[in-house]
Amino acid sequence: MWDTIIINPMTNLLLWIYDILGHGPHMFGLAIILFTILIKVITWPLNASQVKGAQAMQELQNDKEWQEIQKKYAKDKERIAQEQMRIYKERGINPFASCLPTLIQFPIIIGLYQSITHALSVTPFDMLKLARAIYPFQNVEGIIPLNSTFLWMDLGRPESVQILGFALPTLAVVVALTTYVQSKLTMPTSTNPNDQSAQMTGMMSIYMPLLLGWFALNFASGIAVYFITSNLLGIIQYAATGRANWSNLLPGGNKKSSTKK
Repeated sequence: MWDTIIINPMTNLLLWIYDILGHGPHMFGLAIILFTILIKVITWPLNASQVKGAQAMQELQNDKEWQEIQKKYAKDKERIAQEQMRIYKERGINPFASCLPTLIQFPIIIGLYQSITHALSVTPFDMLKLARAIYPFQNVEGIIPLNSTFLWMDLGRPESVQILGFALPTLAVVVALTTYVQSKLTMPTSTNPNDQSAQMTGMMSIYMPLLLGWFALNFASGIAVYFITSNLLGIIQYAATGRANWSNLLPGGNKKSSTKK
């Protein structure tokens, strides 16, 4: 069921893009980048919802009614939470809108990893599984086996660069950094330490970079290429709205931004 709905279509899409680009070195890496762009286009409504939700949360922090509620019930966490949910409901704000697209990425991540491992099959058994998954219209003879070389890495293996005798996982570091930047840019400023949505978003901005960095460190580097491309596109998309909270990237930037406003 999972293979039919997710893995097989993704595998065939990757192979189709790879076939169009040509079968030389670096082409499968470019296929993953184009695949990521296509996924971004398909999930554009979800990304737009994420941007809209983040903007609504930022605007709420400047709302006089909300600021007065925070001051009035500063010592009553339960009442603040109740008032917060009331305002969310009245104004149609979804506090989970900024997190949902990230969570929805997980099936895509799993499917993409399986697709890459299937496409880069090396054993006879894996090749048989791949042959069964490929759609009839594919030019199997022309694209199998794939050339997994991309820049300095093998897309079918975890990436690292040897520096002074140490294996430095450069892509994993870049994945963690770009994930952190993207999450921080969309984080709403808040002067209330009891703001549950701000707390949740703050936790996500810490855990998601670590989690995706761990994926990039331990799995095929093709996954890292997908993460980095997706993160950069997300940063560009949000920065284009003019609402990117760049001060959040600095230590204490969230508090400084809130004080200025």
